[in-house]
Amino acid sequence: MACSAAALLAGAGAASAQTLFQSPPDPGAPALADEVRQFVSFDASHAELRLIHVRVIDGTGAAPLEDRTVTINNGRIASIAPSRASERADGKQTLDMAGRTLMPGLVGMHEHLFYVARPGTDFAHAQRVPLLLPQETYTAPRLYLAGGVTTIRTAGSMEPYADLNLKQAIETNQLPGPHMDVTGPYLQGAGNIFLQMHTLSGPEDARSTVNYWAAEGATSFKAYDHITRAELKAAIDAAHSHGLKITGHLCSVTYPEAAELGIDNIEHGFSVNTQLDPDKKPDLCSSSQGSATVKAMDPDGPQAKALYALLIAKHVAITSTLPVEDVDATGVPPLRQAELDVLTPQAREAYLYARNANSTAVPERKARWYANLKRLEAFERNFVLAGGTLMAGCDPTGDGHIIPGFADQREMELLVDAGFSPLEAIKIGTLNGATYLGQAGDIGSVTIGKRADLMIVKGDPSRRIQDIENIQLVFRDGIGFDPAKLLSSVKGLYGLY
Repeated sequence: MACSAAALLAGAGAASAQTLFQSPPDPGAPALADEVRQFVSFDASHAELRLIHVRVIDGTGAAPLEDRTVTINNGRIASIAPSRASERADGKQTLDMAGRTLMPGLVGMHEHLFYVARPGTDFAHAQRVPLLLPQETYTAPRLYLAGGVTTIRTAGSMEPYADLNLKQAIETNQLPGPHMDVTGPYLQGAGNIFLQMHTLSGPEDARSTVNYWAAEGATSFKAYDHITRAELKAAIDAAHSHGLKITGHLCSVTYPEAAELGIDNIEHGFSVNTQLDPDKKPDLCSSSQGSATVKAMDPDGPQAKALYALLIAKHVAITSTLPVEDVDATGVPPLRQAELDVLTPQAREAYLYARNANSTAVPERKARWYANLKRLEAFERNFVLAGGTLMAGCDPTGDGHIIPGFADQREMELLVDAGFSPLEAIKIGTLNGATYLGQAGDIGSVTIGKRADLMIVKGDPSRRIQDIENIQLVFRDGIGFDPAKLLSSVKGLYGLY
């Protein structure tokens, strides 16, 4: 996933990180705390850094710009120009990036700062209740940043005060991590199985919950699978009254119902739409939780086209979370040693038990899983072809292959597997999310004047999307973080805190 900044420096022929910048700090910029500084290789938050001979993928879907010099100054992109043939990394503030690609940091639109602990998981993939959701305030922000994710929407919070305080600590450079759009607590109705979630008592409760957390600083909201239509409508109206948006992981409310009620966004692609589930009753979650509709609805058929048209007309964005469905012919997704390395021993054991149970499933079941993935990919591709807005996230909810940062990279690869070009996938994972959040004027593309929220990878993701895994440097507000050091700091800890 990453090489050390020392190796990057050696390849670039530049000065050491400790002596790279001599400029006095901008008195208006927050100073880097030691907890942040230890991961920083280059600080252009209040100085200038030139990246020469770099390929630029700007995030708009445009063709890459070859052999460019990108200047970062005071945390923003100051200029983008063709590199001169004679340009060399002979100054303290210049890095030769030949063979590397600069692109926007990912804007993860379905991210979490908790882990789903499954007590008693064994070789048969059995598990006991209650499921617990321990907060990962220490590890998750570092994993996101190491994976090239520079902005996240938390898409449902278990510890909203922790998330809000973490956001403040990151913005003031007291802790490492991405920018955060903090979603309030889950808006969940009767039928809730998570003891750490509040269960709404009705529309007035939904309204007051949104109003309270908007006042506390939440900037997004998320409805969950057992919310009623009346509760959802009250929550939507309350969120909109504050100028905020609301998304949903649906089940009790169908996609068409939610669109008509005014929801802004729906999570998990088209996997949780229950409109054709045979046992669907108003305001109740069906037994299949949408899988029956996925099977019954042809992605190219008239029902799907009518749904795409409704969502587009109502300006409802869809968030793709394909890593949740990721599977190949063996019944399991690809496995990266770097992912296993960050898990606690207990989390690693639980995941390997689950992986073994899936890999040893009967061939017919594996074939159904793979067919389901391809069908969900087709829904997302056709929705975009119809003019819909698709965004990207990974939903890191405790399965060992869905880990912050790593799974966001995998989401990009699966979008390409779905039929998008690499450049289209990168736009979905960057500029589309920034636009939805109302931040496209500041992040989401490599554009002069925007914040230097960027990643540098070895190779060319526009030709081989898997090169997005080769991250060598991540900038947030012009602060260049070393991914290898960030990963080393959480080794064996994800799943604990």
